Amino acid sequence: MKIINIKHLVLILPFIILGCYEDMDDNPISDTEIKDFIWSGLNTWYYWQDQVIDLADDRFLDTTDYSEFLNSFDTPDQMFYSLLSDQDRFSWIVDDYFALNNTLNGVSKSNGMEFGVGLIDGGSNAFGVVQYVLPNTSASTNNLQRGNFFLTVDGIQLTENNYRNLLFFGSDTYTIGLAELDTSNNLVLTGQTVTLTKQVYEENPILIANTFTVEGIKVGYLMYNRFTSGYDQQLNNIFGQFAAEGVQDLVLDLRYNPGGSVNSAINLGSMIAGEPTTSVFLKQQWNNKIQAILTDEQVNKYFTNQLSDGTSINTLNLNKVYILAQGSSASASELVINCLRPYLDVVHIGDVTVGKNEFSTTLYDSPSCNYSCTTGVNPNHTWAMQPLVGKSENADGFFEYETGLIPTLTLEENVANYGILGQQDEPLLARAIQHITGNGRFSNQPVLNTLKIEDYSKLNTITKDNMYIDSEGLNVFK
Repeated sequence: MKIINIKHLVLILPFIILGCYEDMDDNPISDTEIKDFIWSGLNTWYYWQDQVIDLADDRFLDTTDYSEFLNSFDTPDQMFYSLLSDQDRFSWIVDDYFALNNTLNGVSKSNGMEFGVGLIDGGSNAFGVVQYVLPNTSASTNNLQRGNFFLTVDGIQLTENNYRNLLFFGSDTYTIGLAELDTSNNLVLTGQTVTLTKQVYEENPILIANTFTVEGIKVGYLMYNRFTSGYDQQLNNIFGQFAAEGVQDLVLDLRYNPGGSVNSAINLGSMIAGEPTTSVFLKQQWNNKIQAILTDEQVNKYFTNQLSDGTSINTLNLNKVYILAQGSSASASELVINCLRPYLDVVHIGDVTVGKNEFSTTLYDSPSCNYSCTTGVNPNHTWAMQPLVGKSENADGFFEYETGLIPTLTLEENVANYGILGQQDEPLLARAIQHITGNGRFSNQPVLNTLKIEDYSKLNTITKDNMYIDSEGLNVFK
């Protein structure tokens, strides 16, 4: 699949097919068909539609003018990115919506190593560090562990300019050169190498769920790494176990969660808070055309007491929750923090989050349902868009956190002392436990400034830090 990387009244016009575009499989498809879909879909749904001159409803004089505009671009993706607002950091497009849909459901190629990347001593050389390992993968078979460092891929030193190609866009099989910190806190190669192979893999976003008692307080701990709707039932079962065990305080670990399904975020928030279904979880802001035809019921999304299949939600009915989040926590993770705050005391421990308050939806070339479903999709191509179509605010009307959510208690992860996830002495979890018990002062361990993480493996996937609503059947024109 060709992945197109992100940069830094339906109007359907008749047109004449003027050219062909060769896709990755060398199948000729209509260049103009794809471009018409892109323009029409963005004209209908794009959040900043009224601010982009070329997306205006009266932009073109006639069919000829429109066709000339479409064919002024060399490729569909060039046209797509040219139509985005300068405020847009997250919209993207792909040429294979089958792969996109799989990824949204948690299925993609993975070698099981999730990691961070940083620069060494502020220079151009880079390092990687394992953050967690997925079970039943190449990484787990090779006994990689959280905190393992690596400096090379296939014998090539990682740098600021090459690490993406080597780790994300190169071969499905590569060999990393492991490293360790010497007595002067310098990274040096150990001579040990590990060969990893990516395979099609469905990730369970629930990595760890356990309970423990500390000073007579029953604490639940959940590490949840993506909002994937297919695992909502399992998530609900875990909250049932938490309730049965009498959990009094919850530590929700979203530090490596880049986002996902808005519906799953609402479900999770409902499992935590137990608010009545009349309480607003979030309010959606759409572009002016869409907002004008939506009812309050369509704009407001409420806490829920059941999953989509009718299963009753298990809830802890908490009035306080501890959430671990940092610079790799985005979109739906931030949504949960922001939307619980009007109802609960949310203690955010970690670092400043990404700052993604917009949601997207998948648009297909299906004009009969205003591009929001796969019914009647154009069989001539498989391009799809994931444009930002709105912003979410909480019940108090707050949504302006584009620079990230500020933690209640700041504690950066220290790559030299990651700790073991889920264990009570892991630094971020230990800080939450200390706050729960009120047990003394906490001394932050110094972070090695020369080894700070700047990028994350999950933010280099197809879905990146996407927060999306289900587009199937989203036909507000009915």
